[in-house]
Amino acid sequence: MELNSIKDAFDHVTKKHKLSSAKSQEIIEQIGQEIEHALSQIESGGSTSSTDHKLILSELRAKLKEIAPPSQLEGTQKELNVVLSKYPKLLEKYFNPDISKAYCNVDFDSHIVNQIIACHFYRCCQFDVGDCFVDESKEPEAATNKSPFLEMNQILVAIKSQNLKPALSWASNNHERLKQNGSDIELKLHGLQFVEILQKRGRYEALKYARTFLTPFASNHMAEIQKLMVCLLWAERLDSSPYAELLSSSYWDKLAEELTRQFCNLIGQAYDSPLSVTIAAGVQGLPTLLKLMNVMTGKEQEWQSMQQLPVAMDLDREFQFHSIFVCPVSWDQANEENPPMLLSCGTCIMQAIYHQVVQKQQHGAI
Repeated sequence: MELNSIKDAFDHVTKKHKLSSAKSQEIIEQIGQEIEHALSQIESGGSTSSTDHKLILSELRAKLKEIAPPSQLEGTQKELNVVLSKYPKLLEKYFNPDISKAYCNVDFDSHIVNQIIACHFYRCCQFDVGDCFVDESKEPEAATNKSPFLEMNQILVAIKSQNLKPALSWASNNHERLKQNGSDIELKLHGLQFVEILQKRGRYEALKYARTFLTPFASNHMAEIQKLMVCLLWAERLDSSPYAELLSSSYWDKLAEELTRQFCNLIGQAYDSPLSVTIAAGVQGLPTLLKLMNVMTGKEQEWQSMQQLPVAMDLDREFQFHSIFVCPVSWDQANEENPPMLLSCGTCIMQAIYHQVVQKQQHGAI
């Protein structure tokens, strides 16, 4: 909701700026035309007397005042200045300039953090930066992530230039593991290579390729292979066929994205960078922390020693990787010793709280 307000205010400023610019540009063009007209009159007059020149300039002055009276220009600029002055105040209202007050001392494993950072650099293809970080942080184990991400980057660069050979080689080397994961990325790569051969080398070569590389997938992916075989009928006009999507750049992009997912899965890495996910989740939770700090003003020591937040952090589903139950009564997280219990009314509480309720009922306290 806050972002919508900021966006609306920004759109309002942009609209006013465009209107002001358009009006100013229109007036400038009209002024230029009148000045050029006056100059042409003076130049065409030859040895016209100074009186005539004064008359022309007097008429020009009158026309300029008529075209753009100062009050009109000032009014347009004033409207723009008003919205421009309000926008920074709105930003200050919604964006806290000092987020450091939400800082809290937390014990964490610096070794793991360094590995996450190094892995992020390698994942983003910043291999030199990653190597530098590994050296300075003295985390040689983190460098083990470089080789697989380097290979993945080389494959993706090749796909970007529509070269599937590195990707096909990788898929072939990991055929069994991909099959165990239920992935059909190898078939898709061969299918796209089939289409490329069909486009560049004709039906015969494409059919020969299909018999060699697509046949092994026929038992489980007959529908996909049949679709590719129909492409043979559209060999010279595939771009105008029902299968034109196979030639689109978006299809290549989707294939590269899926390959990235499968590659990361095989090397035991998440598709999204853990560092990016952590920062994104932190940014989303930061407003709640800042509001909490405003409430706890003057209780810095209590904040620093706090082991658990007194409020719930509502993050989007994309940041919820594990189902963790928090008891609505005690606000403790469930564990194996104290699991959640579902009551007949549909309420879910922790086992310890459930036993407390039962005991109170037995003693007539409830």
